Amino acid sequence: MPFSSLGLSPALLRVLAEQAFSRPTAIQADAIPAALRGDDILGSAPTGSGKTVAFALPILQQLEGISRRSIYSAPRRTHALILAPTRELAQQTGELLREFAKALAEPVKVAVLFGGVSLNPQMMALRGGADIVVATPGRLLDLVEHNALSLAGVATLVLDEADRLLDAGFADELSRVLALLPAKRQSLLFSATLPPAVEALAAALLHTPTRIEIATDAPSIAQHAIVVDAKRRTALLRRLVLQEGWTRVLVFVATQYACELVADKLARASIQAAPLHGEMSQGARGEVLAAFKAGRLHVLVATDLAARGLDIARLPVVVNYDLPRAAADYAHRIGRTGRAGEDGLAISFIPADAEAHFRLIEKRLGFRVEREQIEGFEPTEVASPAAATGGVKGKRKSKKDKLREAAALAANPSHADPQPE
Repeated sequence: MPFSSLGLSPALLRVLAEQAFSRPTAIQADAIPAALRGDDILGSAPTGSGKTVAFALPILQQLEGISRRSIYSAPRRTHALILAPTRELAQQTGELLREFAKALAEPVKVAVLFGGVSLNPQMMALRGGADIVVATPGRLLDLVEHNALSLAGVATLVLDEADRLLDAGFADELSRVLALLPAKRQSLLFSATLPPAVEALAAALLHTPTRIEIATDAPSIAQHAIVVDAKRRTALLRRLVLQEGWTRVLVFVATQYACELVADKLARASIQAAPLHGEMSQGARGEVLAAFKAGRLHVLVATDLAARGLDIARLPVVVNYDLPRAAADYAHRIGRTGRAGEDGLAISFIPADAEAHFRLIEKRLGFRVEREQIEGFEPTEVASPAAATGGVKGKRKSKKDKLREAAALAANPSHADPQPE
């Protein structure tokens, strides 16, 4: 099925051809016609499947059909609002929209708003309004409170990576944003997974939506689990990078301290490596990502900040130096490779104390990875008693979940569970 069969305008078809988009992915083929019809959409598809293009093209085509007079009154009314869980995803979405918008006869103003940087430049960027706003929820609310923009004219709302929006604790902010939007609008919800919280959000947000679920193409990612002593993981990582000739590898660790430590040890071994974590300034994070994408860095050592939203084309390898806390995060981590139909490689280091944890991840996600050993790195450690039960996040409520439930109960005491007699 070509893009020309989806109902897109000639201008957008031209820019797709210029950007070497040959055929739509499964989520694009289903979502674009539905969005152009004005349907609400509940879309579920794995990372790297093209969800951003699936909502960006219909939004731009809607703007293409609005006359200059209605768009360019002063200030511009925000036609579309796209909410994203991270600043990196917001930036990437904004860049794609701006690139595609160049094909349209009338200029389209895209504003990208996120925290961690000064508020004033973003307020200046909103002078005269914006046609499309891509934002993280907290910063969006800050700017609304400063009267930098109004959401009263939003015709299309997109929740991108909705599961991550809820995981990141944005439930309260989402409720406040939704209260500022007009009741009559088109709403599109896209998510890599559809846990109960996302299904509940969709039920409250969407009106008779078109439901699109695209299965994960798991065979595109070869998974390996290497048993190794915890203290020898850095040496093994160094061996693999040099021996396998990896030109780019994304390494996930559990903490900011480990992020800095592992990156430093690799750099001292003459491997071009750098850390990426939440305590870095936005400018520093942007520079590191740009260097990694351009191939000037061979190894990016990151916390789960990089597990969602980052689109790094042709990333061949992901390494779980530390296993993630939640099973869903494992899927999102390895989903950084094997994107857009390409093959990928995901390697997990399994020290003795992590074996039970990895077994639970396998059980939750429904797969099994054979354990391997590397010559010269055979394990000698034995699991401690405390590590015998695993501990994957998911069954027991986290502190954040309990606080969120308490806040919801305080706001709606009638929803409390009945007490036993």
